[in-house]
Amino acid sequence: MTTLYTNARVPGGATAMAVEAGRLTWLGTDYPGQVAHTVDLGGAFVTPAFVDAHVHATSAGLLHTGLDLTGTASLSDLLDAVRDRADTDVLLWGHGWDETRWPENRPPTRAELDAVAGGTPVYLSRVDAHSALASTALVELVPDTRTAPGWSGEGPLTQDAHHHARRAARESITPAQREAAQFAFLRHAASMGIACVHECGGPDISGADDLADLLARSGDLPQVVGYWGALGEPVPGVRGLAGDLFVDGAFGSRTAALRAPYTDAPHTSGARYLSAQQIADHVVACTAAGRQAGFHVIGDAAAAEVVAGFQLAEKVVGERALAAARHRLEHLEMVTGEQIDELARFGVIASVQPLFDAYWGGPEGMYAQRLGDRAAALNPFATMAARGVRLAFGSDAPVTAVDPWATVRAAVDHRTPGAGLTWEQAFTAHTEGGWHAAGMTGGRLEAGAPATFAVWDGDPRTSPHCLRTVHNGTTIHEVR
Repeated sequence: MTTLYTNARVPGGATAMAVEAGRLTWLGTDYPGQVAHTVDLGGAFVTPAFVDAHVHATSAGLLHTGLDLTGTASLSDLLDAVRDRADTDVLLWGHGWDETRWPENRPPTRAELDAVAGGTPVYLSRVDAHSALASTALVELVPDTRTAPGWSGEGPLTQDAHHHARRAARESITPAQREAAQFAFLRHAASMGIACVHECGGPDISGADDLADLLARSGDLPQVVGYWGALGEPVPGVRGLAGDLFVDGAFGSRTAALRAPYTDAPHTSGARYLSAQQIADHVVACTAAGRQAGFHVIGDAAAAEVVAGFQLAEKVVGERALAAARHRLEHLEMVTGEQIDELARFGVIASVQPLFDAYWGGPEGMYAQRLGDRAAALNPFATMAARGVRLAFGSDAPVTAVDPWATVRAAVDHRTPGAGLTWEQAFTAHTEGGWHAAGMTGGRLEAGAPATFAVWDGDPRTSPHCLRTVHNGTTIHEVR
């Protein structure tokens, strides 16, 4: 049975598309065959649907059902928000505060948080999700938090202390809350023209049950490609042991691993969690098993460790086997040209987030606060593309907004001159690049390709609204 989409504006000049059995069978202006169903798109624009190559679905969904702190403008705004939502019988989960944008330029102390939370367990992750404020009621659920690396008696928790607190908060979420959060996120992604997301789960992020539930979700929803960020801990249904397998942390929380200390905190150079040998062993094991390996890597010390790890792995499995495996690195913000050349040689995919630069780049942004002059070299998308590293774009939701067109514009309008991409390169990274990163093909509108596309109410370069998202011939979002 053929469905014909008519009155459309398709790249290349077509005005109609025929779909059968989940695939595009024809594009043109005057369909020669018979159809079972016709959909008039009313002159709307059609593009390939987007892929978000790095998400955390439950955490992002909790922004809809929990406490969204991304708009807080001051320390007192955060405390007021907690006071308004505190309930002594229910965990309060929040995300998105960023003290670098506040006049106080500091987060609240635990005492200040307790004063408005009362006896409520409160977990409030920083915008980068690598540190969090935790109320005393939450800390008391996991006493080991007080002796773990990253513990602070007054300020945010980082490193293992943060992981303990996050685990306690996660385990306090009911199955019904998890289901609501996951459906909320997936439906929102579909409404933004996204047909596929890569879930970057892991034992310190979301838990195996969370990932299993997400992969089992059914209905007219975006496709979920699962990754599990752990060494040697396979779980059913995942594409690879990749995603947020942490080599280091993040700049905002001062846990990204640097070769030289932070400009605004000379006492620390961040935290490195894996050695080159551990990285190599993981890459070798995954390559031999036919799985993708991958790591979260942000700081320059972490990037150097990863490159050294791949070089060690090459001695065991060879360059050709590495390149065929499509191993991937998440974020890869602080990397040199020489390191990029090595990663290109090994066929490594860079899963990157252009909105990081839009949010925190520039001479007055958080990157400059943390790193000084080093900030200008972050996120060198143009160099990666020119030297042969395949790019896949994502949001790292809930760290940045799920907004594909804003992501494309951020990659083009990079805050560092010369580091941005062309419009076509950026769009390809958010479509074809995402499918490639998951070992699949997609992102093109041509006969024989999957019928996966999005329909827009205006020119794609002018922030259009999504009217319809179709994945493999099935409509997963429609404005009625």
